[in-house]
Amino acid sequence: MKLESEVLQSYNKIDEQYVESLLEKEIKKNNKTFVVLDDDPTGVQTVHDVPVYTNWEKETLRQAFAEKNNLFFILTNSRGFTEEQTTKAHKEIADVVDEAAKEAGVEYVFVSRSDSTLRGHYPLETEILKENYEYHTGTTIDGEILCPFFKEGGRFTIDNIHYVKYGDELVSANETEFAKDQTFGYSSLTMPEYVAEKTDGKYHAEDVTCISLKDIRSMDIFKIEEALMQVKDFNKIIVNAVDYIDLKIFSIALYRAMNKGKLFMFRTAASLVKVMGGVTDQPLLERGQMIVKETQNGGVIVVGSHTEKTTKQVEELKKLTDIEFIELDATLVADEEAFEKEVQRCLRLEEECIKAGKTVCCYTTRSLIKADTGNKEDELRLSVKISDAVQSLVGRLEVIPAFVIAKGGITSSDVGTKALRVIKANVLGQIEPGIPVWQTGEESKFPMTPYIIFPGNVGEITTLREAVEKLTGK
Repeated sequence: MKLESEVLQSYNKIDEQYVESLLEKEIKKNNKTFVVLDDDPTGVQTVHDVPVYTNWEKETLRQAFAEKNNLFFILTNSRGFTEEQTTKAHKEIADVVDEAAKEAGVEYVFVSRSDSTLRGHYPLETEILKENYEYHTGTTIDGEILCPFFKEGGRFTIDNIHYVKYGDELVSANETEFAKDQTFGYSSLTMPEYVAEKTDGKYHAEDVTCISLKDIRSMDIFKIEEALMQVKDFNKIIVNAVDYIDLKIFSIALYRAMNKGKLFMFRTAASLVKVMGGVTDQPLLERGQMIVKETQNGGVIVVGSHTEKTTKQVEELKKLTDIEFIELDATLVADEEAFEKEVQRCLRLEEECIKAGKTVCCYTTRSLIKADTGNKEDELRLSVKISDAVQSLVGRLEVIPAFVIAKGGITSSDVGTKALRVIKANVLGQIEPGIPVWQTGEESKFPMTPYIIFPGNVGEITTLREAVEKLTGK
């Protein structure tokens, strides 16, 4: 299914200032904290001045609730987990969050932030959160809201079909490379069918509540609220959206339903989190806002993602003649000794470049390395092993780089938590649309160094090159 992208401009305009005034009133009535569980570090693609925590120790979450923010992120990296690992992690998080929230006297709601192209452990993660939330609080969650809209990444939902923008075309997500994911693939065209497919028929497509663009752009907030009030038995709600105004109108109705006692679980991309949290827009970051400690050393870019878009972005980056490129031969991954020697070779070259003031890009073999066992989780384990090698190209550095860019979801999580050893970071904002920047904390390997989290499936072909040019000031 394909549409011309000009359809995005075909919807009637709404008085955004009026909508924002209504939404602001509803947000002020909210007394619950949104705890956003992020299955890779890219969930902060739309926010700024929001804390993100990389573990769920009790002391960490005590600090999180003590700061009285209306939302905060916990990085789970569960898109790189097996089903067993993500089950264990989500049960642990549900227990510790509830305990810390009760100590702080705070009510909370879980948001499961995941991929805008519908990959991840769904419905496993939200089912675990629902079960444990209901057990701990004694309340019932009425429904689950699915909202994969993510404007910055070119993800739009129209007539219950989720699309990915390629140039001047919108292509239904089920026809993209993302739907062919070795671990999280799917075939359904519509979102209600996706729900039925992923839940193995436990929830039927015809029972899904769909919030249409017609009702949203008609500003029929009462009708949307009524639809939400009717949802029960953890049935699903699909939100159609082509711009932020659609989420703002929907969120007014959502807050009104919540204020009347309705409880929801959320499985969303990054955009709805921003709107529900009342996070304001801010300009893209400039170099001086990111690099607060000047150095003669070069920066480092590590690339683990093997999407077609990433490969093209790396090729475009090669147009910059002052960057050194080092390829990590990922085909050696099955031979432990040979693979370790390959990592050490890359690390030596990398150190030499950074010390000489040259920015270096370390990237994995561009072809997808497969386990070929027929087991989806074997494919996941293999990708994690490669990602471990990639993150070690930052974690084993002895020289402090001017900046760190990590390309790919699992890669960026591993670099943040394992290599940089970040426990709490502040999200400064975005260097380019949909590409967040963390300022690392004092506890990290490289304190106050800008860490740029660059998703594998975001940006134009030139975006990586442009981000590097901004950071190097060239």
